[in-house]
Amino acid sequence: MPKRRKVGNLLALAVLSALAQRPMHPYEIATTLRAWGKDQDMEFKWGSFYTVVRNLDKHQLIAAVESVRDSRRPERTVYRITDAGRAELVDWARELVSTPEPEHPRFRAGLSVLAALHPDEATDLLRRRLDLLEGAIRRDRDALDTHLREIPRLFLIESEYDLAMRAAEAAWLRGLLDELTSGTYPGLDVWRTFHETGEMPAELTQLAERTSYDPDTTD
Repeated sequence: MPKRRKVGNLLALAVLSALAQRPMHPYEIATTLRAWGKDQDMEFKWGSFYTVVRNLDKHQLIAAVESVRDSRRPERTVYRITDAGRAELVDWARELVSTPEPEHPRFRAGLSVLAALHPDEATDLLRRRLDLLEGAIRRDRDALDTHLREIPRLFLIESEYDLAMRAAEAAWLRGLLDELTSGTYPGLDVWRTFHETGEMPAELTQLAERTSYDPDTTD
């Protein structure tokens, strides 16, 4: 089970990773994170950025070291990571790398209600997704190959993971589409009959009855 953290927003992890490199003021941190593409690596809202920085400071995971000012900008506070912050960064990284957590991608949600579509339409839509996915894979592979000429693989490992996950999804989609187009997908005739007659087949009615429950008799 994930540990309850003093500042649990993943944006805090990104801020700590930036300050582990060197002290910076918040605007510089944000610019650095965008340049690193951290907003693509994890889901967070930039609108909460300064709140996260304040909370990290409040819990002594970062500390102000100086304030800087020039003639064109207001005063900015420079922060450094503290020993506690560095320990939090390492501990959080260990947890994320070692412990699987349930994730809820939008595609999975769509698959969970695939029966709402006629099988022919579902096949067309899945084929369209596969075409788009294969195009993205080609672009990502070219981009990764280009970056690897200049950047150590260690700092591109998340892009490598994304590419592998997309390739796995594409392989699974090809197998599913083969079953749908060849007619070998189990229950395809029942699925088709439901959409073409508008009547719930007996098989599905029986399944619904077996999986339903009476809340008054359930603990």
